[in-house]
Amino acid sequence: MMRTIMAIHPAEYRPIDDLVTYSPMPTRRLNHIDPFLFLNHHGFQTYPAQNNGLPFGPHPHRGMETVTFILDGDIMHEDSGGHKEVIGPGGIQYMTAGRGLIHSEVSSPEFKQKGGDLEILQLWLNLPASLKMTEPRYVGKQGDEMLVVGLENGSRLQLIFGAWEGSKASFESSYPIFLSTLFLKGGSTFKKVIPASETILCYVVRGKARVNGMDVDLRELVDFNNEGEEVTIEASEDAVIIFGHANSFDEPIVAQGPFVMNSEQEIRQAYMDYQQGKFAGQ
Repeated sequence: MMRTIMAIHPAEYRPIDDLVTYSPMPTRRLNHIDPFLFLNHHGFQTYPAQNNGLPFGPHPHRGMETVTFILDGDIMHEDSGGHKEVIGPGGIQYMTAGRGLIHSEVSSPEFKQKGGDLEILQLWLNLPASLKMTEPRYVGKQGDEMLVVGLENGSRLQLIFGAWEGSKASFESSYPIFLSTLFLKGGSTFKKVIPASETILCYVVRGKARVNGMDVDLRELVDFNNEGEEVTIEASEDAVIIFGHANSFDEPIVAQGPFVMNSEQEIRQAYMDYQQGKFAGQ
């Protein structure tokens, strides 16, 4: 049975300084699809030479994870756990904030000097209560280090978490989850059977597609019901789609700023711990 669709949500335009930004989630119509909590889509835009680059200086996180997709441009990641590196086009950054981490995400000196195209997305993943205070970690991989699986008609699947036809993903996730970037050629079809109990993330980054019989445009997110198991994506033109699925945790979600916990008391404790220098590396 085909998975039914509740709604299709357009991303809301929320520029940050001179950074073009669209937010598919949360919006006024959609809060989250647990464990997928937050998605920001930066670009597409072209920066001139001598630019300021990305504006995300040092800031803390606790209780969640970030997955950053670099389609164009680069990100220089640095965190209080001692990690520092620049990831370029096609690469992915995966960070588990856990009990607390401070990081910055800015453009490399080379990008700020020379400019260029930029398109980057960041996804926040929830952590279950049992892992909220786990040790922080960070892993970054360049585009040529990512596992990419060939699909029909020259389409490709970049496998971030989970498995696909015997292939193991590029990253080891904190809990069972499937996450991928689909690069679909116009006219091609992608199909997957997903248990009805699992939530699905399906966001069109570039191009257009028809998902389970409904047209989905650029910068639109598909909100599925938990009915049916089959998902069929037909690319109306060349398209890039972020596609994932996992079981929701069915736990309270209390989010405030950069912290995602299960209660107001835990949020207050997160702010207190941060101010008292108790995050990793402080």
